[in-house]
Amino acid sequence: MRSMVRSVIAAGAVLTLAAAPPAASAAAAPPEGAYWRTRIIMEWSNSHRFGTKAHPYRLSERLVAEKWATPDGRFWSGSRHLGARPAGPADEKAWRRDGSPATWNKTIDGKTVKLSAKPAHGHVTPERERNQFSLAGQRLTYDEVQRLPADPRRLKDWLSQAGRVRKIAENQMNSWVQGNLEKLLFDLPVPKEVRAGAYRLLLTLPGARAAGQAKDALGRTGAAVVITWAEGESSGTQRFIIDTGRMVPLSFENIRKDGAGPADRTTTTLVEAGWTDTPPAVPALP
Repeated sequence: MRSMVRSVIAAGAVLTLAAAPPAASAAAAPPEGAYWRTRIIMEWSNSHRFGTKAHPYRLSERLVAEKWATPDGRFWSGSRHLGARPAGPADEKAWRRDGSPATWNKTIDGKTVKLSAKPAHGHVTPERERNQFSLAGQRLTYDEVQRLPADPRRLKDWLSQAGRVRKIAENQMNSWVQGNLEKLLFDLPVPKEVRAGAYRLLLTLPGARAAGQAKDALGRTGAAVVITWAEGESSGTQRFIIDTGRMVPLSFENIRKDGAGPADRTTTTLVEAGWTDTPPAVPALP
């Protein structure tokens, strides 16, 4: 039915940089609905500690977010906080010692916060400043998005050229390329061949390696790509999980550790992406 999502996956300076010609990538496919819609669930660790000094614990916060885009370049975004909860098993034990609270007003250090375990009402709003798709600082039409390079080397050249126009330092270029590959995979209605090229390009980046099969937060299985880095006292690990059969991303996890402090973790799970005729609305609860 056209009212349903045709799912790919379910459960400054502007450079005049033309996308690759059709012969270099997948043929431009017509849209299969009125809106390209994505739905993600994000979970991240709160930087504060709660409870008591003898039994401290950390919380994680969750958010469901959706985006809609029309082929002619109109955009909407919606989100709803899903509430806070203990960040892990040890945090849950300390939270229970704290009386299993459902709201938090102060941290151990006395800082004022406002957190709740209950979901919020959420909202949806048009993005009035945008009238085209964006990638690597470029404004692209739907047809240009369809013609992005599918060859990994040409895709890296395209992203790197855009980065140089944006004054990205050469020693930061790989991070720039990786960040834009994440956006390409999770946000844009690109053809399967372009997603396959992005996946192959990920595997060539410094610190990247194939890490076998893994499951995302929804229990779906895909191929893991792990990228590690270290700079001074900071280090991090990023992990993509990709369904290589349909060549669609399932999740992206970013773990960063600074010095001796606890690691901060953010996980983005792509629940659904595809075409739909259903208009934008406040995201439903999972």
